[in-house]
Amino acid sequence: MSITLHWFLPTSGDGRTVVEHFHANRAPAAGARRDPDIDYLAQIARTAEQVGFTGVLTPTGTWCEDAWLTTAALIAQTKTLKFLVAFRPGVLSPTLAAQMASTYQRISRGRLLLNVVTGGDSVEQQRFGDWLDKDQRYERTDEFLQVVRGIWTGKPYTFQGRHYQVRDATLLAAPDPVPPIYFGGSSDAALPVAAARADVYLTWGEPPADVAEKIARVRALTDRPIRFGIRLHTISRDTSAEAWASAAKLLDALDPAVVAKAQEQLGASESVGQQRMLALHGGDLSRGVRGLEIYPNLWAGVGLVRGGAGTALVGSHSEVADLVEEYHSIGIDEFVLSGYPHLEEAYWFGEGVRPLLKQRGLLDGDRTLALATA
Repeated sequence: MSITLHWFLPTSGDGRTVVEHFHANRAPAAGARRDPDIDYLAQIARTAEQVGFTGVLTPTGTWCEDAWLTTAALIAQTKTLKFLVAFRPGVLSPTLAAQMASTYQRISRGRLLLNVVTGGDSVEQQRFGDWLDKDQRYERTDEFLQVVRGIWTGKPYTFQGRHYQVRDATLLAAPDPVPPIYFGGSSDAALPVAAARADVYLTWGEPPADVAEKIARVRALTDRPIRFGIRLHTISRDTSAEAWASAAKLLDALDPAVVAKAQEQLGASESVGQQRMLALHGGDLSRGVRGLEIYPNLWAGVGLVRGGAGTALVGSHSEVADLVEEYHSIGIDEFVLSGYPHLEEAYWFGEGVRPLLKQRGLLDGDRTLALATA
């Protein structure tokens, strides 16, 4: 099976250092040098399309621009690029979400992918008026996705649950194709929801053995077809030395006080996945650039200040391709990548690594799911 490559839209800002506006409850580092205006985001989107990425992930939160509106504005700026729109089930009704997705599919001619973000940070959730605890949020997400999928059948749908009750919910027309559901979460509450409802299960970039263990846990919970994806940053250069020099520049630009504050606040996160990210580097800036290499060509330095995905593929184009291939060998089919700055790093990966993956027979066109699994 071939792999699918996606890029990232930095809707909280971009720059030549690790831009930390990723969680509004955390102390921000230096401000973004590039504002996330629509012209710059369109430039990134067109570049991602040009160099061969299938889609782009757009995040969700109070620290970034709204994903639905931003990506809708970019539909006319691109031709084939798909938009992996992140959204939070607790902040809109499932009927409205089903309607929005259906409309989006028609106006984009089938270019919508959906990333369901249950939310692992109560402080952030409460900004949206959501006061459920983490396990309750996953329970609600499970119901939410049942309702959305039911409405997408195009027939009147009725549902009675703990969190949602709808009667004869309908749409103008069912989406065609049905948008695939991407879903992440590492807790015991998250994995059964992923197994039951997701088309693609996403994990952050841990060493391959840890990722393989997580994949096995999800597979053990379902007999449904499910794909697996991974979220990583990338620093790929013509030589390994150049790549590690670029990583060192990112590390050297980090303020120790900002690192300490970020680690303190990240440490309070309820997210099991976030805690797994923290454990990879221990918040220790003094380890130096190669001391934060937690697996050959897998670097944990980004996670010193950035919440969420905190690891990067670092090395020559061939070394990065090798690690992509290793992840694929354990079951990863989709790669959601990013880098600082996102415009330049899209070119580095697209022009340097992607041709090698194609030569190795790992790319044969867009294999992203056309239809969501029932």
